[in-house]
Amino acid sequence: MTPEALADVMEQTWPPARRFAVGPWCIRDGQGGGKRVSAATAGPGWSDEAIPEAESAMTGLGQDPLFLIREGDGALDQALQSRGYRVVDPVVAYEAPCHVLADPAPPPMSAFAHWPPLAICAEIWAEGDIGAARLAVMQRAAGPKCVLLGRVNDQPAGVAFVAMHHGVAMLHALEVRCKARRQGSAHHILRAAAGWAQQNGADSLAMVVTVANIPARNLYASLGMGVVGQYHYRQR
Repeated sequence: MTPEALADVMEQTWPPARRFAVGPWCIRDGQGGGKRVSAATAGPGWSDEAIPEAESAMTGLGQDPLFLIREGDGALDQALQSRGYRVVDPVVAYEAPCHVLADPAPPPMSAFAHWPPLAICAEIWAEGDIGAARLAVMQRAAGPKCVLLGRVNDQPAGVAFVAMHHGVAMLHALEVRCKARRQGSAHHILRAAAGWAQQNGADSLAMVVTVANIPARNLYASLGMGVVGQYHYRQR
């Protein structure tokens, strides 16, 4: 997956409330849905002198100035650093073919796909500080989508959101209850997500995770997922 394709899939499967151009900048109105839907990105022709223009647009939305730094944004990264912006949440993207992840399938009733999300899914997300604003992001995703509810010992254990764009399914908001961790729930959810994606015409399943989340990265690597990109944010 190219960096451009990764950015496109992320934008379509986890969309901001709106986005608009201000000079060379793409400004996103996240409405509380997190960094990914609130960060500005640079377009052709940006300059250090134009950074205040982006800052003003973001503060006008009630958002703290935040920039997404992608591969190839090295000059912007340095310009923001010189203005006192710090690196926040370096992220790694993983991807694997659906047929690789879906085989073997998870045990029966260990995870199942549905839409719209059940109330128990919202409860599990809320336990992980994923609230109404992020649920609204899920509602905005326009392509095929589902929620995966994972179960351990016949009890709800974890949840994730999956949406598709141009043959790629992206998993977001994976959350496993504390008492159910290290019991295979995340593993089953990923397998079920790949199976659902394959059934709906996707070729691959992708997701992003912070560099600091070593357990999740180890899980993705153990399932044969490879790194296909990375990015980070700069926040003042």
